[in-house]
Amino acid sequence: MDGTVKRTCAVNGTKVLPDSRHGTEGITASSTTLLSPPDDVTVNPTVNAPQSEKDKLDISPPPLQKREKNIWIVVRAFTPAWFTVNMGTGIVSILLHNLPYNGAWLYWISVIFFVLNLTLFILFTFISALRYLIYPGLFMTMIRHSAVPLLLGAFPIALSTIVEMIVLVCVPAWGPWTVTLAWTLWWIDAAISIIICYWIPFVIMHTHDIKLATLSATWLLPIAAPIVASAIGAVVAEALENEQHALWTLITSYFLWGTAMPLSLTCLVIFYQRLSMHNLPPPEAIVSMFLPVAPLGQGGYAIMQLGKVAAEVFPKTGTLGKMGTHSGEILYVIGWIVGFIMWANGLAWISFALASISRREFPFNIGWWGFTFPLGVWAGATIAIGQEMPSRFFNVLGTIASVIVTLLWIMVAIGTIRKIVDGKIFLAPDFEQWKKKKTQVTEAA
Repeated sequence: MDGTVKRTCAVNGTKVLPDSRHGTEGITASSTTLLSPPDDVTVNPTVNAPQSEKDKLDISPPPLQKREKNIWIVVRAFTPAWFTVNMGTGIVSILLHNLPYNGAWLYWISVIFFVLNLTLFILFTFISALRYLIYPGLFMTMIRHSAVPLLLGAFPIALSTIVEMIVLVCVPAWGPWTVTLAWTLWWIDAAISIIICYWIPFVIMHTHDIKLATLSATWLLPIAAPIVASAIGAVVAEALENEQHALWTLITSYFLWGTAMPLSLTCLVIFYQRLSMHNLPPPEAIVSMFLPVAPLGQGGYAIMQLGKVAAEVFPKTGTLGKMGTHSGEILYVIGWIVGFIMWANGLAWISFALASISRREFPFNIGWWGFTFPLGVWAGATIAIGQEMPSRFFNVLGTIASVIVTLLWIMVAIGTIRKIVDGKIFLAPDFEQWKKKKTQVTEAA
């Protein structure tokens, strides 16, 4: 069996760490991040192998049309990774709305993306709920998996993009009740973000013996969720008419930023060490090199937006009153400086990511949505910097970056549709683990 594992890992381009408690499962999960198998694999380890060995090695599912044509195929393989589609779609709608060089036609395109994102979010949430209701115990199995629960961070991030577009589009069109809707959804989103940020990393620390060589950038997803919520909180606070409501939303947003941003910087240091000591991620997970850009880009935008709103709200509410009317202005200046530094750091990680993907081929999988959101929030931070500076450079750069993100979204969306048609994108290691445990319980009974 050891030879079987080694041959399988050789095909996938991963290394076997015999001292890891969870063996190759952690390596596969963290490197592929629920991604589909490479399309360009030419080595067939099942040649000249007994039938029993072939059954063990042939773990990739056949095309959807060659299996049972049933909606349950999609349901049981519907992991939280699919909410990264919402992350990418949502950030495109926000960028198209906030472009420095805008027009009515771009506004309506952003509305189309918003409606599409909302529709997909409702559909994905329904399928996810159906998945865990139909298969009892699958949710806890997913939570205890070494890689899948990290992707739960995509859910509140996806919801955050919807909340921001409600403020940007629905509030001007439909009035005060949509402000209340956005505010309510934001509180729900903030609560979910904090729970995921605190709970999921601890569960994995407690349950698995993760080795540095197998560490994935997806560890940033649950930690980035409160950072995104803090940025959206500033947007919501700016729309609130009640000054006390705006103040408490602002204070909570500072808390969200403060609790998650240092954690994400800690993860970035560890991930940098992993890259320097154990080489780049395998081809299936190379796109994850873009994930470190997300907390830096969104964190920079968040602290700038929070300072901007604090400059308006703090003097009106008498917050930090001993500083007089300058209390909010101080936070505004500090926020802009910190945000600019984080934006510059994000540019460094973008250069690392571009250099990484230019040096090796990588197959298409659901992880390609990792292109869109990190680059999108960095583009959003670029636009925010340009709004505060008497220079066209950042406006032009933000526009170019936004166009690139939109083109990437089109490319990834087409690839996703193709993979949905042939069924190769529907993989769920947590379901296989749940199915194995259920079989063992049945046999024991």
